[in-house]
Amino acid sequence: MSYSHCIIGGGIVGLATAMEIMRRDKSARIVLIEKEDGFARHQTGHNSGVIHAGVYYAPGSLKARLCRAGERETKDFCTQHGIKFETCGKLIVSTDPVELERMHALIGRSRENGIEVQEISPAQLRRLEPNISGNGAILVPSTGIVDYRQVCVAMAQLLRDGGANLLLGRKVNGIREDGTGVTITTQSGETIRTERLIACAGLQSDRIARLGGLQPKHRIVPFRGEYYTLPASRSSIVKHLIYPVPDPALQFLGIHLTRMIDGRVTVGPNAVLGFHREGYPKTSFNPRDMLDMAAFRGFWRLAGTHWRTGLDEFGNSLSRRRYLEMCRKYCPGLTMADMTKPGAGIRAQAVMQDGTLLQDFLIMQTERQLHVCNAPSPAATSSIPIGGEIVDRLQAA
Repeated sequence: MSYSHCIIGGGIVGLATAMEIMRRDKSARIVLIEKEDGFARHQTGHNSGVIHAGVYYAPGSLKARLCRAGERETKDFCTQHGIKFETCGKLIVSTDPVELERMHALIGRSRENGIEVQEISPAQLRRLEPNISGNGAILVPSTGIVDYRQVCVAMAQLLRDGGANLLLGRKVNGIREDGTGVTITTQSGETIRTERLIACAGLQSDRIARLGGLQPKHRIVPFRGEYYTLPASRSSIVKHLIYPVPDPALQFLGIHLTRMIDGRVTVGPNAVLGFHREGYPKTSFNPRDMLDMAAFRGFWRLAGTHWRTGLDEFGNSLSRRRYLEMCRKYCPGLTMADMTKPGAGIRAQAVMQDGTLLQDFLIMQTERQLHVCNAPSPAATSSIPIGGEIVDRLQAA
């Protein structure tokens, strides 16, 4: 069957992109292909559920702009479709003089981004969060929480209602572009013809790009974000989301306390190198994924630059006590008995040939194809405006 648009990937970015195509052109013939038997099975369904405000991102960057728009549009979408969310606010807590200096720089960046923030004194912090200790904090009132899997269910239903064909359990194994369109084949034996192909393949995005004939200069390196869930008796330990002040030299935000929309509180995540792009148990290992990393010189340059941080993260992964001590910097009342029900998500991190971690969105295009090759956090928050950005680029091509 022939379509005007084919989207590969049933995470929140792929669904939001399909939704935007349909919004702009009701006559569009859309098919979405997802290799799993449901939506949001990887990054979208394993993230922390935070609706980010955008305080961390460089003013004027695409990431900053899309996050600010996404915070508002995600809440609007949830309101329109009856999806539960809560604007609980975030506290970014400083625990030493170096972090306090970084915190003040972050306040300036937030204000440049047009985000409402408040500097909180230690006394105010104790009143807001009696179980949290620090020498200062930033309050970000607009930060919220939601279950992005529910958002994806609502998006998928809108697409079905609008006539889109959503194909689950189909793994793409061939992409061929010619002068009039793109032919996609699946392991199920289907052949799909489309005028335009948009790939939002997350953890497999570099492989799908190569399958389509592109030559990306990066590789996706999986980073496991391991976390623990506090017992139900400790679910009232905080009222806000509690984050440490991040190290600006690193891309990850550090171990934090996250309230979930279902009432749970999680502690984490760390950021440890993964040995399987889609393996969530701690012992997961995939030979193909390991060979991909080992054959890429950018990985070894990354390892050479950040080996000390990498060893620290592995240490925190192997030792629950070390992990606990990271949390006790700002939440001293936590104990080993609180570190229950371990889980993990996996972040698709694009690493360049020089070993740098790509920190913004990366989109590659041909005449008939567009590939979202890097969609870093806060991609879930930003998914609706990302869909708009993708369609803008399609129409400009």
